[in-house]
Amino acid sequence: MLVPAAVVVVVAVLAYAVPALLLSGKVPPGTRVDGVDIGGLPPGTARTRLDAGLRERLERKLTLSAGGERKQLTPARLGLGFDTGATVEQAMAGAATPAGVFRSLFGSREMRPVVSVDERRLAAGLASLAKSVDTEPVEGAVRYRGLEPRPVLPKPGRALDVGAASRAVRAAFVAGRTSAELDVKEKPAVLTADVVRRAVTTTARTAVAAPLKVVTGGKEATVSREQLAAGLRFVSDGKGGLRPSFDAAEVAPGLAKALLITAPKDASFTIVKGRPQVIPSRAGRGIDVKALGPAIARAVADSSRRVELPAVARQPRVTTAQARKLGVKEKVSSFTTRHPCCAPRVTNIHRIADIVDGYVVRPGETFSLNGVVGKRDKARGFVEAPMILNNRFVNDVGGGVSQFATTMFNAVFFGGFEDVQHRAHQYYISRYPAGRESTVSYPQPDFRWRNDSRYGVLIKTSYTSTSITVDFWSTKRYEIESKSSGRYAIKPVPELTESGPDCIPMGGVEGFAIDVWRIFKKDGKVVRKQRFHTVYDPEPRLTCKGS
Repeated sequence: MLVPAAVVVVVAVLAYAVPALLLSGKVPPGTRVDGVDIGGLPPGTARTRLDAGLRERLERKLTLSAGGERKQLTPARLGLGFDTGATVEQAMAGAATPAGVFRSLFGSREMRPVVSVDERRLAAGLASLAKSVDTEPVEGAVRYRGLEPRPVLPKPGRALDVGAASRAVRAAFVAGRTSAELDVKEKPAVLTADVVRRAVTTTARTAVAAPLKVVTGGKEATVSREQLAAGLRFVSDGKGGLRPSFDAAEVAPGLAKALLITAPKDASFTIVKGRPQVIPSRAGRGIDVKALGPAIARAVADSSRRVELPAVARQPRVTTAQARKLGVKEKVSSFTTRHPCCAPRVTNIHRIADIVDGYVVRPGETFSLNGVVGKRDKARGFVEAPMILNNRFVNDVGGGVSQFATTMFNAVFFGGFEDVQHRAHQYYISRYPAGRESTVSYPQPDFRWRNDSRYGVLIKTSYTSTSITVDFWSTKRYEIESKSSGRYAIKPVPELTESGPDCIPMGGVEGFAIDVWRIFKKDGKVVRKQRFHTVYDPEPRLTCKGS
């Protein structure tokens, strides 16, 4: 029996219309987003389920690898998330069409969630990785080993390819992966290896072939080939070539001294009726130290062996205006040590006292006895006298100046200033306070202390044929007391016999340990205590026999 065409049409319409009506306003059945089933749910419910189901993905860190570096970041740190509203809308798109109804009745669909990206946060997250990945290229250079130029060949750097990295991170997140390998681009150096190699065999070799003269104010000094090579480098000029660069730090002190026309004079103080009065400073004239390095570099570039620099004013370390603001108004400490008259060592004690007398230590400044006085030599009036070297007394130029160091150490101690570096004598010397003394030699050991106050410190020295005194003038901060333990860990005197023309007898003293406390007081109350622990070796009793 034939079915009328009209009936067929009605059945077809009903077959489409009824399901379409039943499914309207809902996500088509069988729809899954990244494994989360949202089929048959109204949009609001579907979004809620997606938010819960995709939460684990948002908390799972992404491992980003680039150039051997790895960094783990959460999607949120990278500005990545899911737009669940747009995902549901996408799932419902076309659901009312015949094809959509058919798929809902007889099929299923797996979808990816719609990803949202905060471009600013993604860029910031990748920038944090780039900090550990990116390296600047090493531009070539020429350095010296002795007088021999040596090449430093250029090396490329690298940089994270941010654009490609952004795309790779998005793709990994969309696909549900937990890692992404990011591309790194090479950053080439401006210089080439050939340019560096040519410079080694030509320009750099010629540059140190002869000494260089520096002239200022009619005075002349020489920079030797070795000094040139020590400070000279050829570095990238940024245009594919090399240019000379000279570090004048090593040669500047010697040249400044040799080319000094008139020496600057620091402001100091004189004591008039018990009150400090400022002695004005005076500017000097000499070489422009700051211009020295660039001037030598220019001379090398021009293949010149002569540098002419105008004389400039050389300012004193302490100016008159500065001195007047230093708060130097009263004696804050004083110490005297005594010695037998007229030995050669007394000449050295008086000489070092004269050099240091009137020196002003600025607030925060560290005073170095060796730095201020320099090497003791006969040209400046020092003479040979006994000192301790390698466990024995020997004669040396400047011997005996440790008595001055000890005297100043005690001025520092009772002035309440910071002890930076001091070393007690190897053997105890009875004319010094046990555990409260310091040796000094050149260049080491040095004696250094810091003016840790906000006032200046004026050092004044005076002496007689049997004593040396160091006074500190400043603004008083503390009352200082000293307390000592008894001697302990006693070691007996060894007996020794030696011969030879250089043998100097030694009287022998027991070794021992001792502790000294520096007690800081303000208004009679103890505010701090500082312990100094000293161990003395036993001085041998050395008898010298004729050889």
